[in-house]
Amino acid sequence: MDSGTDAALECRAGEFSLPDDLHYLNCAYMSPLARAVERAGLEGFRRLRDPTRIAPSDFFTESDELRRAFAELVRADDPDRVAIVPSVSYGVALAARNLEVEAGQNLVLAEDQFPSNVYAWSRLAEERGLELRIVGPGPGDGGSGRGRGERWNERLLEAVDGATAAAALPHVHWTDGTRFDLQAVGRRCREVGAALVVDGTQSVGALPFDVGRIRPDALICAGYKWMLGPYSIGTTYLGPRFDDAVPLEETWLGRKGSEDFGGLVDYEEEYQPGASRHDMGERSNPVTVPMQTAGIRLLLDWGVERIQEYCRRLTRPLTGEASALGMTVEDEEWRSSHLFGLRLPAEARPEELAQHLEREDVVVSVRGDALRVSPHLYNDRRDVEALLEVLRQRYG
Repeated sequence: MDSGTDAALECRAGEFSLPDDLHYLNCAYMSPLARAVERAGLEGFRRLRDPTRIAPSDFFTESDELRRAFAELVRADDPDRVAIVPSVSYGVALAARNLEVEAGQNLVLAEDQFPSNVYAWSRLAEERGLELRIVGPGPGDGGSGRGRGERWNERLLEAVDGATAAAALPHVHWTDGTRFDLQAVGRRCREVGAALVVDGTQSVGALPFDVGRIRPDALICAGYKWMLGPYSIGTTYLGPRFDDAVPLEETWLGRKGSEDFGGLVDYEEEYQPGASRHDMGERSNPVTVPMQTAGIRLLLDWGVERIQEYCRRLTRPLTGEASALGMTVEDEEWRSSHLFGLRLPAEARPEELAQHLEREDVVVSVRGDALRVSPHLYNDRRDVEALLEVLRQRYG
């Protein structure tokens, strides 16, 4: 998956088009387009000028190229298990629709996780008489020495029991980067027969994800953040639990023999093999599909492990100085380095601070009670120092 070398990555700002004076530490909001991704999109638009440049075979070959790239990114053996979706909510709705449940069972979710992996489960719980277990980190450690992330992971494992139908979790929490031990949760789910549905939007592409080790029943990712793609396209890996799942849409591309455009009037009941039956309608977008593939190819070339290490090295001065400035940050063992939250002093006003930072051309986000920092390879020490300088002025 890596480019074949263990050498540390250097800043790749030249492969993006951000202004030199902008300190954009906000990839968790939206990734800027890499130049290679932008070129792929522009070429797609040029092809649309003359539709004869788009052959019927392109409706299939370009989508399959994206499936292969995503499968390689998450170390999945079978690209045919990858569906192309417009959003996380689409993939979660697909999983919720096809999950076999009985009244009295429960669904386990992390507290304050992104709504796209909540609303479908809330509806399912209401309609089918399920208990919705929203699990947070709980109160302070009481002197035990256990940090917030460690407590949170322990409580999630405790919440999964013999009555659990599914655990629907992120890999890292979108507000503060708390990392969940999905390998342990996956083992627990398999012990009790529960499904594991993962929203990988804020991790896949920047934090290694191994489908073979974690064994999720569904891994759903929006592409416009850490996979460097455009808005409105994503990818979903579906495990064997969903082999006979009913699609949300009955698309013509999802039916057997749809490669023969002339025979489409001969309606076919049988689906295409694999997860392509779950592709969104008009999945073969000649602009967005090549863009998303180009973004993933960049990540594969750079190496996800090395991206994570670059972010760790880059932000070490910031996380190291946080406590001296009256802030707290999760222990490194229980958070990611590409996305983490700085919890400010009690008297601080996070929204006011974010606005002040923006006036200094430093862009981060406020999510929950944390100032969320999310760097990538286009950032360098100047960006971190610009953020630190404002924090020192306010809290030093």
